[in-house]
Amino acid sequence: MRNRLTCAFVAKQVTNNEVKAPHLKPNMNFATIFEQQPILQLIASTAQDAQIEAYLIGGFVRDLLLNRPCKDIDIVCLGEGKGIELAQRIAQIAYEHNPYITIFKNFGTAMLKIQDFKLEFVGARKESYRRESRKPIVENGTLQDDQNRRDFTINALAISLQKETLGNLLDPFNGLQDLQKKIIRTPLEPNITFSDDPLRMMRAIRFASQLNFDIDADTFEAIKQNRYRIEIVSQERITEELNKIILSPVPSYGFKLLFFSELLHIIFPEMAALHGVEMQEGKGHKDNFFHTLQVLDKLAKMTDDLWLRWAAILHDIAKPLTKRFDKKIGWTFHGHEDKGAKMVPHIFRKLKLPLNEKMRFVQKLVRLHLRPIALVKDDVTDSALRRLLFEAGNDLEALMMLCRADITSKNHDKVQKHIQNFDKVEKKLREIEEKDRLRNFQPVITGEIIMQTFNLKPCREVGVLKNHIREAILEGEIRNEYNEAYNYMLKKAKEMGLIAKV
Repeated sequence: MRNRLTCAFVAKQVTNNEVKAPHLKPNMNFATIFEQQPILQLIASTAQDAQIEAYLIGGFVRDLLLNRPCKDIDIVCLGEGKGIELAQRIAQIAYEHNPYITIFKNFGTAMLKIQDFKLEFVGARKESYRRESRKPIVENGTLQDDQNRRDFTINALAISLQKETLGNLLDPFNGLQDLQKKIIRTPLEPNITFSDDPLRMMRAIRFASQLNFDIDADTFEAIKQNRYRIEIVSQERITEELNKIILSPVPSYGFKLLFFSELLHIIFPEMAALHGVEMQEGKGHKDNFFHTLQVLDKLAKMTDDLWLRWAAILHDIAKPLTKRFDKKIGWTFHGHEDKGAKMVPHIFRKLKLPLNEKMRFVQKLVRLHLRPIALVKDDVTDSALRRLLFEAGNDLEALMMLCRADITSKNHDKVQKHIQNFDKVEKKLREIEEKDRLRNFQPVITGEIIMQTFNLKPCREVGVLKNHIREAILEGEIRNEYNEAYNYMLKKAKEMGLIAKV
């Protein structure tokens, strides 16, 4: 039976990427996987030779059972310093003369890479937490202690590496059953789990979104109750999980979980503010939150580009700030594209997203996302098409993908009409591009040429002349060729009272 969360308000969408529940039985043995994967054989045989009690644990075991590819292998070892010792022994075998290994002695952990696998070795431990921090107090522990500290039952599964029990599955919390039922559930009381480490709330939603699993009702209720604990987690860790949700096959599912748990209101209030429909004089507008999720899902079917998906999330972000009611035409959001573009750097800075070309790419698409639809009229000028080509540059295809995803009407005929209009716009843009080659163009007359011609130093007049030349090219008055542009420069300079150097 589906949990009450999903039944109540988080309708999931089945996709071709959906993880299928495994048809497995308790007390199964996975010894054959060691014959199929030499890396696992190396880990097991080295542990046995060193008489170190060790287990595969966590995400690798989960993904093995789900038949998902996984290159991150976690190994837990019993006994103080045994994790580091096993890592060193394996590194010596794998690398012989130059072992490559990273050791964190204070934490009793070690990491190494073999081919495209990343191995992490830890000592079995138990943890306790102070309320003001998500950093645990760590002590050596048993395998059971280590499984108790895991975030979810599906991540507490372990496989033995001992010779006598090689391949045995250890499942103290019925994680296998939860995999089969497609449930995210904490091993221990969820309020304790999330209060101790609030990042686990984001991880619960991320796993649900990636795997298309439900969150157990009690576990979800604990997320709601402990949501303000997320404030002690670093922004970088929160954003890392948020990006993984955005890259899910159907990212709207993760965002609905964030919204209804009210975590979204804390970590990303600008997006939560999109929710809601206001009515005046019998006129309402669409819910911009759910519209944004529709756009995001449609775009997710076209691309796995994280930053293009961020553009979908932010394309209408300024609608709450620009919403106005007009008695004649109803609700308007004039200028939301420009206001939204101005908001992008602030949001990226707050979320600790990169303030580089990726941010500028998102900002550009937010600013331009209404432009293509305005070019569908038969009488649209070549000048308007040139300007879009110039401003969009190499990001034109990404912009058109976003614009197509932005068509979310329930009216099928209306959607088809909009798609046909976009086809016309793209055809016109291709024709203009083939003729004028204006994408990312730079006028042939540079500032240096202007300064040399008129014996000027950097000044306002240089910028004005450059702007005149660029506008003339975009308007189709002149071609972007040296002689035409140079003569046009002389003409404009004369009007400005400038005299060319003889």
